[in-house]
Amino acid sequence: MKWARAITGDGTEVTGVIEGDQLHPRAALGSSEGAGGAIDLADLSLLPPVVPGKFIGLWNNFKAAAEKGGMAHPEHPLYFFKADTSLSGPGAEVTLPAAAGRVVFEGELGIVIGKTCKAITPEDAADAILGYTCINDFTSLDVLNADPSFPQWTRAKSFDGFGVVGPVIETDLDWRALTIRVLVNERERQSYPASDMILPPERIVSALSQDMTLNPGDLIACGTSIGARPVKAGMAVDVVIDGIGQVGVTLVAEPA
Repeated sequence: MKWARAITGDGTEVTGVIEGDQLHPRAALGSSEGAGGAIDLADLSLLPPVVPGKFIGLWNNFKAAAEKGGMAHPEHPLYFFKADTSLSGPGAEVTLPAAAGRVVFEGELGIVIGKTCKAITPEDAADAILGYTCINDFTSLDVLNADPSFPQWTRAKSFDGFGVVGPVIETDLDWRALTIRVLVNERERQSYPASDMILPPERIVSALSQDMTLNPGDLIACGTSIGARPVKAGMAVDVVIDGIGQVGVTLVAEPA
C-alpha cells in the first residue's frame, strides 16, 4: 500500500492511498476511514508524504562506510535531528545558501512510525513501523566541521529544504531487498544495498524508543553509505528506491 500526501488545484491538502492512477483520501495517515471520492493523480501535486513531529537521522549505520572510515559498529543509533523546516518533497527547488559552503547529497531509506511507542522490543518495533520512504539528507560539510570543538550536526543538516522526502510511504515491502540509488543530472552517483545496515529498522526503532517516545508520523533516516558526493546549484538530484519510487529536487543558488 502506497500512502501519499498531495495538494489539489484549489489548494486543498489531501492524504490517502494510491491505487492505480488515483488517490483515495483518508481521514489521516494510516487511517482506514475514507475522506471523499478518489482524485486523479494527474490533478494533484505530490507533497512530502508525511510531516514529521521528529525528523531523526542516523550516522555510521552501514558496514561498507564504517569500514572505509575506520569506524567501529555502534551498539546504539548515533543520531541527530533535522529541523521541521528542512522538509521538502517531490519537484521542489532547494536553495543552497552561501553560508552552507560545500554540500553533499546522502541518499537514504526512511522509516515512518505508525504507532506511539516507548521502550519497546525489536520484535514489537516491527508493528510500530507504518512503512518506508526515500530521503535525501543534504549536509553542509563546511558548517559541520567549522568549529573543531563542536561538530554542528543540526545546523549542517537543517537549512530549508535539506530534508527531501517522498514520493510515497510504502507499507508492503522487504527492506532487505532494497537498493538505494542517487542520480545527479540523471547519472547514477550512489548505489548501495539496504541489507548492509549495521542496525536494522526494528533495532533502530526499539533503541530510539528507549530514549524518547516515538509518535505516529515521526521520521527516521537510516543513514547513508559510501558514494555521497558534493553538489552545486543547477543540478537535479534524485533518490531512487525501486518498490518505493523516485523523489527529485533541483538545486538553486541563493539570490544575490
